[in-house]
Amino acid sequence: MAASESASKKHYSERVVPFTAGDGRELNLINVRGETAPKKGPVILVHGAGVRANIFRAPVEEDFVDALVDAGYDVWLENWRASIEFPPNLWTLDQAALYDHPQAVKTILNETGADTLKAVIHCQGSTSFTMSAMAGLVPEVTTIVSNAVSLNPVVPSWSTFKLNYFLPVVKMLTRYLNPHWGVEAPNFSAKLITLFVNLTHHECNNAVCKQVSFTYGSGFPALWSHENLNEKTHEWLKEEFAAVPLRFFDQILRCIKRGNLVSVEGFKELPADFAEDGPKTDARFAFFAGKNNLCFLPESQEKAYSYFSEIRKDYHTLHVLPNYGHLDVFMGKNAARDTFPLMIAELDR
Repeated sequence: MAASESASKKHYSERVVPFTAGDGRELNLINVRGETAPKKGPVILVHGAGVRANIFRAPVEEDFVDALVDAGYDVWLENWRASIEFPPNLWTLDQAALYDHPQAVKTILNETGADTLKAVIHCQGSTSFTMSAMAGLVPEVTTIVSNAVSLNPVVPSWSTFKLNYFLPVVKMLTRYLNPHWGVEAPNFSAKLITLFVNLTHHECNNAVCKQVSFTYGSGFPALWSHENLNEKTHEWLKEEFAAVPLRFFDQILRCIKRGNLVSVEGFKELPADFAEDGPKTDARFAFFAGKNNLCFLPESQEKAYSYFSEIRKDYHTLHVLPNYGHLDVFMGKNAARDTFPLMIAELDR
């Protein structure tokens, strides 16, 4: 379901609000409102790597945007530089943390007149937004609901092996991986990688689903349980994944080896090691992890919760979600019953 189709179905008003990142890159926000004016303040939704803001709007009976609108929030979806809405680029988490998210927050506050906002952040949207928050670049954000990973990325051992030994080989063939190669492989390197994926992944007949698992984790599949997705969503996701730069995987491997987020570009506004100095934010974090996540293990969020709780006791929260993985937390056919109420309750606190 396209965003506009969802808006039409739900009688939403929807507008695209362009903004310019700190380094001049043109990005955008999508503002979604219901038929009545929102009773609560703005909330920003930040997608992961190699997808787009639309990932929060799977073709289920009630998607996450629906749930937030119904709960009275003014919903803003950020398309940051990793979004497949834009041409592929060799982004890093540092660039997103310094240039994208702070400007997105400022744009929302300017558009709404609000003094503060809340955030729901996922995967590499979560790591990079956490970097922004810990560096003190988004002081207006009061509550952060983080899914899958934030300060402490921990991955399955097979993923570590792939990052250490497959990544250098793949880098000799291409600067990007693109799960959409399962639908259309445009060159020899893409065809070769697609052949390898098809020979090693037999969990379903969706070639993009299989490519996603190869690209982002371990398991068959890696980012969701098939039983958690309806058929329309499993088909829809074919158009919701595209290019991700291998440069990003270099950075995440460094973070995994260190045990927490590190910066790689030497920007003076960002600490070299994000765990060393402590967070420069008063935001309350609600950490979410799917128990079955085979992209980033639940230990990722458990470690982050422990770190933040040592600094400020009885302030942050942790939810480990049984029977959920990475993205089915948002895309699952029963997520409106199982996960959305927990997230909205954290935003409401």
